[in-house]
Amino acid sequence: MSTRAIRGATCLTADDSAQMTDAVVELLSEIMSRNSISKDDIISVLFTATPDLKCTFPASAARKLDFGDVPLICAQELDIDGALSHVVRVMVHVETQLPKSAIKHVYLRGAEVLRQDIAQ
Repeated sequence: MSTRAIRGATCLTADDSAQMTDAVVELLSEIMSRNSISKDDIISVLFTATPDLKCTFPASAARKLDFGDVPLICAQELDIDGALSHVVRVMVHVETQLPKSAIKHVYLRGAEVLRQDIAQ
C-alpha cells in the first residue's frame, strides 16, 4: 500500500453556500469513483479556495459524505492578478495500491483549464 496525493478543482458561478456544497460533494465523489477509493482509504484532505469565496468552508461540504473522521483543512489560495475566480482546489491524500501513473486527477465545472496536463 502506498500513500498518494490526488489533485482536483472545481469552479462555482457565485459565492453561494448551496453551490459550494454541491460542487465539493461532486468533486470528492468523482475523485473517489475515478480512483476506486473509499472514505476509509482517505488519510486527509486539504482544500483551498480563491479569495472571492467567503460563503462557507469547503470542508463543511465534505461532511455531507460522512467525512467526519477524516482530517480536513481549508486555506485561502493566493490572490494572483488574472487568476481564475471562484475556484475550490483539493489535494486528497490516500492509501492505495495504484501507482502514481494511474492516479486520476479530477477537474470539473471549468477548472479543467487550470491543469490541462493532468485533468482527466
